[in-house]
Amino acid sequence: MKSILLTGCAGFIGSNFVPYFLEKYPEYNLVNLDLLTYAGNLENLQECEENPRYKFIKGDICNRELIEFIFSEYDIQGVIHFAAESHVDNSIKNPGIFVQTNVNGTFTLLDVAYKYWMVKPFTCKEQYKNARFHHISTDEVYGTLGDTGLFTESTPYAPNSPYSASKASSDMIVRSYQETYGMNTVITNCSNNYGPKQHNEKLIPTIIRRALANEPIPIYGDGKNIRDWLYVLDHCKGIDLVYHTGKSGEVYNIGGRNERTNLQIVDRICTILDEKVPSAKSYKELITFVEDRAGHDRRYAIDATKLENELGWKADENFDTGIIKTVEWYLARNKGAVK
Repeated sequence: MKSILLTGCAGFIGSNFVPYFLEKYPEYNLVNLDLLTYAGNLENLQECEENPRYKFIKGDICNRELIEFIFSEYDIQGVIHFAAESHVDNSIKNPGIFVQTNVNGTFTLLDVAYKYWMVKPFTCKEQYKNARFHHISTDEVYGTLGDTGLFTESTPYAPNSPYSASKASSDMIVRSYQETYGMNTVITNCSNNYGPKQHNEKLIPTIIRRALANEPIPIYGDGKNIRDWLYVLDHCKGIDLVYHTGKSGEVYNIGGRNERTNLQIVDRICTILDEKVPSAKSYKELITFVEDRAGHDRRYAIDATKLENELGWKADENFDTGIIKTVEWYLARNKGAVK
């Protein structure tokens, strides 16, 4: 059995990843370290609680003593690092927390892993020669795009928010441990995820929640900001592929090839809700334009060609199939809450 440390897996992407990974790899023990801030919820992992190969530890990735204890206690042989402060609006209000968690936390994890797995730079201890550190990042490190073009792995970094700047910084620290110490690291940069278990503050859950409550649905600015949307389970499958078969030191972009404006997103969700939960008026009448976010990037879109060609990844969901699954999950949850 091999023990892998997962960080931040009570959050959205991680809580979809854990059950998928547990089922696929019976030879792994998974240790989930999460501080359970506002974005983390253990209810997201209820289906894993009784699994003897799953262990939850509440704690901070910045706590070096705790990280050292986890590595020695569980003999950690791999890290998949999800944990991050990730909401752009919050980073504008309180950037310090983002620097602390995303930059200092990533450094702490890397440094403990380096000292546990390696004798010296470019020399692994024999039993950890296959140990790998996989850092989960975002397309927002690349900045913003014009009307055309895609982010590739060679796009220069140009982060525009405190959140994306903190993630860009953490990417650079991971790179430095690869280049300076010869650590086995990989980085994945993903586009906007959507699907079950996403925190209420994010765009798609907000649209669904507000519509069902018959409240105004807030859309920033003119609603024409474009994002590339990736179904969360497709992202999990991409992470799995890169962790196991990606080339050490490489960066892989994971994107859904599903560009949509925020207006298109809200229109599609309201159409689905009009069909599944009809109201006296169309939910589209609740759409309300609000003042734009400071430094709001206009367009993100990822080119996933490298991941597709080199590792054989392919998204199983397009936006039309994925969004129906997502809305149905939230409707089922809402029904349960009403009962």
